[in-house]
Amino acid sequence: MSQPRFNHMELTLPKGALAEHRAEIAAFHRDLFDWEALDVPILKQTGLLLRTDPETSQFILLTEQREALSSPGYDHLGLLYDTREEVDALLEKARAWQERDGRVEIKEYEDLETGGVTVHAFYVRYLLPIWLDVQTITYAEGSQPAKCWVYA
Repeated sequence: MSQPRFNHMELTLPKGALAEHRAEIAAFHRDLFDWEALDVPILKQTGLLLRTDPETSQFILLTEQREALSSPGYDHLGLLYDTREEVDALLEKARAWQERDGRVEIKEYEDLETGGVTVHAFYVRYLLPIWLDVQTITYAEGSQPAKCWVYA
């Protein structure tokens, strides 16, 4: 049997929030992550689909619900990048967004080093109920996992 892979995540926003902030949410995620933002009819409403890559089936679907997700803690979705430079460049773009719009939240972290594994990351959130954990993971010789994602 094959191992599951990330396909999508649906996030619910309070009634009216998506209608009010659709353009801002789309612009932020398009600019910062180069995601495609698509309006999609679903559940008798128009949801917003944030697709990470047009060639894959990975996306976040935003809908409005009477009982929406509330995540006051550190709940997050991890986004894995290949290099420190990519993560640092995204952090700089996020900071620029934050200077223009104070609703952009950023949490910066020192590198986490554990047993030959180094995680270099920051969290960012904008008008969504969860954080996006933007990170890269490097492995010391002999610390590489037995299985990992490979894009061909």
